[in-house]
Amino acid sequence: MRPLFHPNLVNGRYGDPTVYVETLFERRSLLFDIGEIFSLPPRKLRRIEQVFVSHEHVDHFVGFDHLLRLLVGHEKSVQLFGPSGFTERVFHKLQAYRWNLVETYSSDLVFVVNELEAANSILSTRFRLRKAFVAEASVSRKTVAGVICDEPTHRVSAVILEHGTPCLAFALQEAAHVNVWKNRLLERGLPVGPWLRSLKQAVVERRADDYLIKIDGSAVSDNRLVPLGALRDLLTVTVGQKVGYVTDVADTPANRGAIVALVQNADILFIEAAFAGADDALARHRAHLTTTAAGEIAREANVRRVEPFHFSPRYVGEQQRMLAEVMAAFRGGSLLDHA
Repeated sequence: MRPLFHPNLVNGRYGDPTVYVETLFERRSLLFDIGEIFSLPPRKLRRIEQVFVSHEHVDHFVGFDHLLRLLVGHEKSVQLFGPSGFTERVFHKLQAYRWNLVETYSSDLVFVVNELEAANSILSTRFRLRKAFVAEASVSRKTVAGVICDEPTHRVSAVILEHGTPCLAFALQEAAHVNVWKNRLLERGLPVGPWLRSLKQAVVERRADDYLIKIDGSAVSDNRLVPLGALRDLLTVTVGQKVGYVTDVADTPANRGAIVALVQNADILFIEAAFAGADDALARHRAHLTTTAAGEIAREANVRRVEPFHFSPRYVGEQQRMLAEVMAAFRGGSLLDHA
């Protein structure tokens, strides 16, 4: 089954950490971190609907101003996710500019800022261009099993890690792929029609077995209502793609355990490998991972493919060495060369 999401490391393995995730068949996308993004064309940036920021160090957050500039004057709503203190930092970025001409815009730009203030609690605050980006009343909600974003097409989970400051790691889980056995429809005298879309959607949305599906145009009886549980045998369900994103974390047992649990069995893991294995002491001093640590974590999490990035500039010209060290620890796999 062709995956719905297609991630791309925007700035290569040495540049600002940013992964652009394009959605197949849909004109929308999401970002993991928002460092330098000038290489992305405006048409792609205007498709962004969600931005997941690990932390607010400049190389992970500097691109927000460029995104803001491109979106002003367009009808758009963007969800932003970040760690504790994130809302205040977005607020100050927005208020760094003067908005006395907002009445001249016919469209509105909305940012909904979601701050993971604790492992099981998220605070949401809306900022609207038409109100000069004044913060509206915040709303707090509980999270379940680390899920910070849950939509019909995907869900995103996060954990809070240590980097001398709270830093988030993310896992993007694509919704299951659902297909219909047409021969089973025929065997049960059920029609092909729009109701099958509702049936698939109910499965994707994880509805309970007693959820009622309206079968339009049934030969037995028009507009029958049938429990979902009685129709599941008509379907085949394939688990969707999983993408992990981990950057700027200290190599501690607690961090490793949380990362492995989050990205377990991921199809692709984007993980920082800032320092070479021989520079472990320097990596620990600066609260980053080495190539060896990145490969070990990927192996322990049983990921299918590892994509290391965020190489320190001290290793410019040594990309193949850095990749080889990651792969030696990972013990096999495949890489996309973004050089």
